[in-house]
Amino acid sequence: MRVIDLRNDVGRVRERLPRAEFDLRAATAAAAPVVEDVRIRGLDAVLDATRKFDGVDLKTVRVPPEELQQALDALPPAVRHALNTSIDRVRKVHRDQMPAPVSTQLAGSSTVSYSWLPVARVGLYAPGGLAAYASSVVMNVVPAQAAGVASLAVCSPPQPDTGLPAAPVMAACAALGVSEVYAVGGAQAIAMLAYGAGAPDEAMACQPADVVTGPGNIYVAAAKRIVQGDVGIDSEAGPTEIMILADGSADPAYVAADLLSQAEHEPGAAALLVTPSEELIRNVQRELRARLDATRHSSRAGLALEGRQSALVLVRDLEQGLEVVNDYAAEHLEVLTRNALELAGRVTAAGAIFVGPWSPVSLGDYCAGSNHVLPTSGNARHASGLSVYTFLRGVQTIHYDRAGLAQVAGDVVAFSGAEDLPAHGEAVLARIPDAGRSDV
Repeated sequence: MRVIDLRNDVGRVRERLPRAEFDLRAATAAAAPVVEDVRIRGLDAVLDATRKFDGVDLKTVRVPPEELQQALDALPPAVRHALNTSIDRVRKVHRDQMPAPVSTQLAGSSTVSYSWLPVARVGLYAPGGLAAYASSVVMNVVPAQAAGVASLAVCSPPQPDTGLPAAPVMAACAALGVSEVYAVGGAQAIAMLAYGAGAPDEAMACQPADVVTGPGNIYVAAAKRIVQGDVGIDSEAGPTEIMILADGSADPAYVAADLLSQAEHEPGAAALLVTPSEELIRNVQRELRARLDATRHSSRAGLALEGRQSALVLVRDLEQGLEVVNDYAAEHLEVLTRNALELAGRVTAAGAIFVGPWSPVSLGDYCAGSNHVLPTSGNARHASGLSVYTFLRGVQTIHYDRAGLAQVAGDVVAFSGAEDLPAHGEAVLARIPDAGRSDV
């Protein structure tokens, strides 16, 4: 990995720490015809795109429920236990996220209340390319269920040998009680979830969703950009990122292992260490060399570590390190320092913060209870990770009595006059005829 010395740099973090190439505009141009074709032709377009892009010739895309159950039954006991642990912990955390309704009394019995209602239907995407992410099923489905969403559909790419989603994805759906699953991937999956797709047998049809979520490749992200506005989305996910803020007290073996854990996702994954310790950098380099040779996905992990998006970053001190961290706004941030909790409390931009040596990012990927669908590409400066809020709508309820309206009627009339919208004021005057008098 390259070493970048920022000790004498001020305000150049984004320039000196570039992200991986992720040309969403070009991908959007490529995905747009696919999305439009599915919007117009429905299932026929989905089948054509699946044949073209996945090399799988399907007659239908709905996965039979018995296939889901068989996949769950076939899980090794240790994996099933891990899946259940993940579901239980994620469900507990997300249930506790549910906001309470509030009601404010203003005058007499006049109130403005704010309550949260779930969307009616969601479409959830689970990747199936370089790896099959059963964990992504958990991270998408559980918050939607906790929010009270009544109708859920999951899409995941068909595997060439079976024409079905990857077995771990199907097993996770069965464990979560999700029976509406489709063997569809890529841009065509996002389009189908957004616009629906009819079928000769209506029981096999996919109805349009209100919100579409879930990580995927660049064409999935592009399709989500295209359908946004017609439906809600969570984010346009780019390559995964880990940034570690560490001092000389950090164990170089832990740092190297955690950098490698994210680098194995894909060649575009970003892995960065930010530290004032030159000794830590040397020791991490040594550990990385040893671990990279031994890891199963050494080829793509090596490409990620050598890419322009990854680096060992030397800073003057932890104060400058915090500036780098907050400007970069990583998807995953680990804080491995003395007084790590105090330092983590000063972080202002990160998708998720993992504090101390016993909280690695891979814990959050599976069993911490937190959600691993997080903002990438610096979007943590303004966006949040997936949660129950992704599937909720805040609704205001206004209930005034006559006395309450009379108290502000003159103000409404005055405002409407100032904005040259007299009918607004007249709607109040129809109820409170003397509202326009200065002595009222």
